[in-house]
Amino acid sequence: MNDIPTEIAQERPGAYRVLARKYRPRTFEDLVGQEPMVRTLTNAFDSGRLAQAYMLTGVRGVGKTTTARILARALNYSVPGKVDRPTVHMAELGEHCAAIMDGRHVDVIEMDAASHTGIDDIREITEASRYYPTLARYKVYIVDEVHMLSNQAFNGLLKTLEEPPEHVKFIFATTEIRKVPVTVLSRCQRFDLRRIETGKLVELIRDIAAKERIAVEDQALALIARAAEGSARDALSLLDQAAAHAAGPVVAEDVRRMLGLADRARVIDLFAAVMRGDIAAALAELADQYAAGADPAVVLQDLAAFTHLVTRLKIAPGAGDDPALTPEERERGRLFADALSMRVLSRAWQMLLKGIAEVQESARPLAAADMVLVRIAHAADLPTPDEALRQLREGAGGGAPARAIAPAESGAPQGGRGSPARAVQPALQSEPAPQAKVRSTPRLATFEDVVALAGIERELKLKLALERNVRPLRFEPGRIEVELTEDAPPGLAGELGRKLQEWTGTRWIVSIGSGKGARTLHELRAENRARMVTDARADPLVAEVLARFPGAQIVDVRVTGGEPLPFAAADDFDGAPDDASGSGDDE
Repeated sequence: MNDIPTEIAQERPGAYRVLARKYRPRTFEDLVGQEPMVRTLTNAFDSGRLAQAYMLTGVRGVGKTTTARILARALNYSVPGKVDRPTVHMAELGEHCAAIMDGRHVDVIEMDAASHTGIDDIREITEASRYYPTLARYKVYIVDEVHMLSNQAFNGLLKTLEEPPEHVKFIFATTEIRKVPVTVLSRCQRFDLRRIETGKLVELIRDIAAKERIAVEDQALALIARAAEGSARDALSLLDQAAAHAAGPVVAEDVRRMLGLADRARVIDLFAAVMRGDIAAALAELADQYAAGADPAVVLQDLAAFTHLVTRLKIAPGAGDDPALTPEERERGRLFADALSMRVLSRAWQMLLKGIAEVQESARPLAAADMVLVRIAHAADLPTPDEALRQLREGAGGGAPARAIAPAESGAPQGGRGSPARAVQPALQSEPAPQAKVRSTPRLATFEDVVALAGIERELKLKLALERNVRPLRFEPGRIEVELTEDAPPGLAGELGRKLQEWTGTRWIVSIGSGKGARTLHELRAENRARMVTDARADPLVAEVLARFPGAQIVDVRVTGGEPLPFAAADDFDGAPDDASGSGDDE
């Protein structure tokens, strides 16, 4: 064939190609970040294990269609007099390579499944697949966005896909692998193309910018790579746009204005103001960024991204080695990671996720973003639920948690509310500062007070034993004499003495004696209950009710207002009548 190489066609006057097409990979060695797939295909081609169908999946811009063309080129690679077999080692341009890579080879048929979704389109493929290729070794069908095919189209493809003619190969590409029927997946070799790491993406953009003689700042490269989110095509498209926007050297400020991004340093300042609870400074900073052209939703997304970064630095300090991070993000992020607790970071993350959706749906994005920052700043002042409980138990009341200010960066000015936003340092330590344990000494006048104190201190096992296994004989401050039941837990008297000393701060002596007629609190409650039930049964109105509703049982007696009597504890009623209440009585 007398095909004109793509490199020559690109040099024609007026034939400008965007960078994403001009620098599209042409061999497997040119693919960035897809080493596992390249290694598998290399071994398969070297050993002659060629599959009849390949499934390429991944997010947009990672090279699915490009990989399909390279794969078709490798299947049909031929250099007259040198190479005449499928291979991935394509050191020079073969006789079919240029046409295949440009998508114009007669035997490499590319079909967009988004516009050819029906069974008729698949019927054309199956009919044409019976004929041998015109020029190349294999007839290759590249079906892009294959998940868009209808169910009938998928079913019509199954037989040909499982047992295609020896001269036919299928290559499918999709961004929605879950929508592809498993019957199709089981007939293909699947390759998941990964997102390109930010560091590799930065190097790719830098190399292409050097070839195009485009001067680009390192920080601008990092911004472009971050905005591309692992997509090489998006990164090169943004580089193309940034070069046109800057009309000269591309600096970070040009990229921020082009993308509507806020200065990363100002995002960190906004984060510091919010975590410090300084609402006025946070709102002023957001207003300044909005006036500079930043989108409120994007500002919150950047805030969420920095929250995620701080959380990662707290858990895995090695996350700060990412080359896409600016020195300020890396240094101040570590300071925040040391100063903030995981609970505060998690709470801020959840509130930001919800707030971003609110801002995107709001008719007034700036006002909605303001309210999101107000909520987060107020939440930064509040203790978490476990901290509030601990403060209540320690007598700290409802005061806000103590703050710990992280040390200022060397050389950075320190100031109060009116300081420039950039001088704000990491502020908040959500954990309350250690405080002296303050507790009031309880007044114990009766044995019932001791039992109640055990309940307050959540010693429920001890409280139950005191109610059911202890008969109090004598009580005075610092000394208790009791009689224990036969089934009392061993060491109950000693444990009670130790707990009382711990709770009151004074020594208590618990001695064991014997006495006639002493009863446990549980027994006293049962007697009182039986007496109240007997009195209720004797009431004429109750007696009339009992006569009208046979079969019911009296299970409780309550005072007017619905509150149970003091002796009618819930654990005293098991739904069955006691001996004292009389079996067969009604309620």
